[in-house]
Amino acid sequence: MTAAAASLYLGLISGTSADGIDAALVRFHFADPPAKARPFMAGAFAKNTPRLEVLAARTFAYSDSLRGRILELATRDGTIALDALGRLDVDIGAAFAQAAITLLDDADIPRETIAAIGSHGQTVRHRPDGASPFTLQIGDPSVIAERTGILTVADFRRADVAAGGQGAPLLPALHAAVLADATITRAILNLGGIANLTLLTPGRDVLGFDTGPANCLLDTWAARHLGVACDENGDWARSGTPDRALLSRWLAEPYFAAPPPKSSGREVFNLDWLDARLPPGIAAADVQATLLALSACSIADALRRHGRDTREVYACGGGVHNAALMDALRHELPDMRVDTTAALGLDPDYVEAVGFAWLAHARLADLPGNIPSVTGARGLRRLGAIHAARSL
Repeated sequence: MTAAAASLYLGLISGTSADGIDAALVRFHFADPPAKARPFMAGAFAKNTPRLEVLAARTFAYSDSLRGRILELATRDGTIALDALGRLDVDIGAAFAQAAITLLDDADIPRETIAAIGSHGQTVRHRPDGASPFTLQIGDPSVIAERTGILTVADFRRADVAAGGQGAPLLPALHAAVLADATITRAILNLGGIANLTLLTPGRDVLGFDTGPANCLLDTWAARHLGVACDENGDWARSGTPDRALLSRWLAEPYFAAPPPKSSGREVFNLDWLDARLPPGIAAADVQATLLALSACSIADALRRHGRDTREVYACGGGVHNAALMDALRHELPDMRVDTTAALGLDPDYVEAVGFAWLAHARLADLPGNIPSVTGARGLRRLGAIHAARSL
């Protein structure tokens, strides 16, 4: 089945928080084929903006043991036995395959009608700078293709890194295609473990970058002190008082002032980073309150520095369910409308999964998936490796 003849794609991703697999089944409708010339300028898709339908979507939690293995690898000093890495690669691939199968079975959608799965996999290390830049996502796509019987596109980031880019963020391609406005500057804000922004200004190249932590430090601190995966609704953060002097010291982290293109992850913002910067005797709830302020202030500072014309901010990702974080963002951005992508017709929980369905479509249609003005790559690149499916 060719990309031109089919419109059904399934996107899979587990983000920096590693709390589970987001799966979205998407139908794309194009009046005309996507434009190849200057495809990533806000408004470039005005004449052929795709309409998309999310037919089914669901989050599949990792087992406690699998999530524990992922977080151990993502936060340790980089050493792991090759056997352990190989087994984890296969086990994550199997979990992704089962998520796809369950979503399609529950929706009563035959697998043979799916053009492709776009699988981001699980990032376990992201170091796009230095003498030998690399990014590593695992979740064996050959396992996904074999178990589902569906052609699978995966490994989306490394082609951009090989071309001198950051390999992230990649979702601005989707944002530019379906969420841009022809008259005003919009920002799309992903509140995952790490926060990233897409700046959509009519007639200008799309910009985007990681701003720093959104949920990763909040979740890690809550896990240490409350034994829970996250601070539900930000209630614990609200019970504390932000330490403004401490916040100022944290905001002096060089990453925040670095110009785009830039991307980050748990390699920088982790418990070691936090523990090295904590004064003695501070209450745990006050740390949580200050971490929440760090997320909100670093995002707001990035918008003021790089997107001063922004009038609307639409958030997606798990952080939209943290009411305290959303309130803090509205407080820090009083001159901007702060809402979620639900206001634009896209469920904020599944924007990233939809995005990797979109990138799978781009790969099969022989279109670029990166945006050099976002990642810093030397040019447009086709993203993703194609893994053929078995016969059903």
